[in-house]
Amino acid sequence: MQIPAESLSDGVILLRRWWAGDAEELHRVVNESLDHLAPWMPWAVGGYSERDAREFLMLTRESWLAAETFDYAILAPDGAVAGSCGLMTRTGRGGLEIGYWLAKPYTGRGWATRAARLLTTEAFRVGANRVEIVHDTANHRSGAIPARLGFTRLGERPSQLPGGTAGTGRVAVWRLTARHSQ
Repeated sequence: MQIPAESLSDGVILLRRWWAGDAEELHRVVNESLDHLAPWMPWAVGGYSERDAREFLMLTRESWLAAETFDYAILAPDGAVAGSCGLMTRTGRGGLEIGYWLAKPYTGRGWATRAARLLTTEAFRVGANRVEIVHDTANHRSGAIPARLGFTRLGERPSQLPGGTAGTGRVAVWRLTARHSQ
């Protein structure tokens, strides 16, 4: 597979690779939405420090260079950080998994769906034969996104990663294959 583009846009939102200089804004955005993120994101439970933000940005750089994970800031039309999303290679050879979160003020606008659509298109452009979205079974808002985008729900399995405070320990797995994305 090829390396994804460093920025993607649909004319409304912009996805761009995270920069080291984003730490202060990332810290602020996450902390303003901890109550919204903590139910589903284990890294948001118990607070999120500036050090956490810097470490995340360092990890995203290393993971991008290693071609393991490709993390993007989701930017609102005014340029503010609205959330984060990414493509991860953890689904195995030929596949990419999409992950996403939005800060509380940016929910309900369809931006997570837009981000997932951009990432799905990019995943197939760079050579993926399948794209998956995995979310806690109780996170119905997250599950609505792959359904809107035409993914097929494959079923449920035990979570391989720790969940947030509302995590059930079970995840729903959705998949779209390259031949079904046309």
